[in-house]
Amino acid sequence: MPLITTKAMFQKAHEGGFAIGAFNVNNMEIVQGITGAAAELQSPVILQCSAGARKYANHQYLVHLVRAALEVSDIPIALHLDHGPDFATCKSCIDGGFTSVMFDGSHYPFAENIEKTKEVVEYAHAHGVVVEAELGQLAGIEDDVNVSAENAKYTQPEEVEEFVSKTGVDSLAIAIGTSHGAFKFKPEQCTRNPETGVLEPPSLRFDILEEIEKKIPGFPIVLHGASSVIPKYVKIINDNGGKLEDAIGIPEDQLRKAAKSAVCKINIDSDLRLALTAGIREHFVQHPEHFDPRQYLAPGRDYIKELVAHKIKNVLGSDGSAPAIMELAKA
Repeated sequence: MPLITTKAMFQKAHEGGFAIGAFNVNNMEIVQGITGAAAELQSPVILQCSAGARKYANHQYLVHLVRAALEVSDIPIALHLDHGPDFATCKSCIDGGFTSVMFDGSHYPFAENIEKTKEVVEYAHAHGVVVEAELGQLAGIEDDVNVSAENAKYTQPEEVEEFVSKTGVDSLAIAIGTSHGAFKFKPEQCTRNPETGVLEPPSLRFDILEEIEKKIPGFPIVLHGASSVIPKYVKIINDNGGKLEDAIGIPEDQLRKAAKSAVCKINIDSDLRLALTAGIREHFVQHPEHFDPRQYLAPGRDYIKELVAHKIKNVLGSDGSAPAIMELAKA
């Protein structure tokens, strides 16, 4: 099956009360781990590349890695640009085989965000590609995206209808309390669970999400910065020479609640990095004599596959939905 856009994915996700995982990819092992889990669980998946990933791995390498996954995995896959900073980057990905792009104009004034987003939408739609845009700004650091807590701002529900109408975008990323990176919250922002001792961050702003749903009913919503920073992988890293104290993510029960709403796409990047790093660090401590990359990258790939399977089954709820989406995509 060829690469598809996210249109059929989001339609089924909205109807079925689940979300599609959008997993960032940077190399072969990450692609293999993600698609291996998705294929076993018959789940659609979005493989997304940031501007940083394209600088690191090269656009053509990434595209061909994803196309190779299509040859061995009979599941719906969309190839998406994550946080496209400008029209030129979006155009390069549209012309270069991507089926979906995100233009991130969230740091511009509202009117300018509309103008720049519309330019990308018009070009993308003329080439059969869908577009995601963003209103509001998430705090945190991810590749070239760096927003301080002081500059972060929630999405304003009263702006979304005008933005969607004037730009023609296909999905909208919103800011309701998620954040980029593995250190999403400071300890003083959290409360410690008296039974588990785990720091629990403040709740996502579901009230804002509900207001947005009312303004644009049935429209696909996206959550960025939605890694949970799973304690298992953080512990493995720290037990094997790492230093990730106070790494705090988004609780998975909140993400599952979001996936049952109009949120059709949930972005996951930091959790993949943690899983891969955990496998590599653990292997080096257990086998200090090893130097073959295949020896230490394989455990990292296995942890990625384990992580993605967990997300699909317990957070996204997208397992088993691939056949229906493939049929809809062919229609």
